[in-house]
Amino acid sequence: MAVKDITYQGNKYSIYYDLINPKMQKNIIILHGWGSNKEIMKSCFSPFFKEFRHVYIDMPGFGKSKTKNVLTTKDYQQIISSFLKESKLEKDIIIGHSFGGKVASLLQPNLLVLLSSAGIVPPKRWNVRFKIKLFKFLKLFGLGAFRRYFASKDVSDMDQNMYETFKNVVDEDFTSVFSAYDKKALIFWGKSDTATPLSSGKMINTLIKDSKLFALDGDHFFFTKHAKFIADTITEEFHG
Repeated sequence: MAVKDITYQGNKYSIYYDLINPKMQKNIIILHGWGSNKEIMKSCFSPFFKEFRHVYIDMPGFGKSKTKNVLTTKDYQQIISSFLKESKLEKDIIIGHSFGGKVASLLQPNLLVLLSSAGIVPPKRWNVRFKIKLFKFLKLFGLGAFRRYFASKDVSDMDQNMYETFKNVVDEDFTSVFSAYDKKALIFWGKSDTATPLSSGKMINTLIKDSKLFALDGDHFFFTKHAKFIADTITEEFHG
């Protein structure tokens, strides 16, 4: 494991990362999803991509990369972009899972790989809408301290700054970002994903002109069971 300090908007971010096959010339940058970390991604993909340099990154607020600042997805893109520039790492391939898919899309790599990416906002279920309205009502009476009973499980154990960050990023509509991406993209999705449903993957596939969609068995973490197929497909497409 290594660490690099990045300064962004006057704040220092210590970015922890792992390199595999450091002498290879072409890079695969791998970004985890919300609430996750580089270790999960590394455990899946480190046995593969033998001809590439792997770069596994803990984004700020996750894993070893701590932050006390409230961030937006654009902030994450700028911080990771600075990290890659200062590390002299070209954006040959970027793989992004869930929230990491949005960051990867903003980074504009030569080959974009999305694993059940966030960025398409599905309609909220009625019980979620009810909880939001009830929490807003309680806040009017100074009962915001009950947030832990209403917060998404994605932030229930996180600090206030990450809760505020989550609110910034959770309902972003990235349709214009996906539409503007004009290079090749590979989209892999879990057929039983309920966090980001397969319909979102199909929508992204229509928005990115040069893209292919692969629907695979599994849920939001489907890629843990299909890492070899994903790696083989990416390698073939990159060289094709």
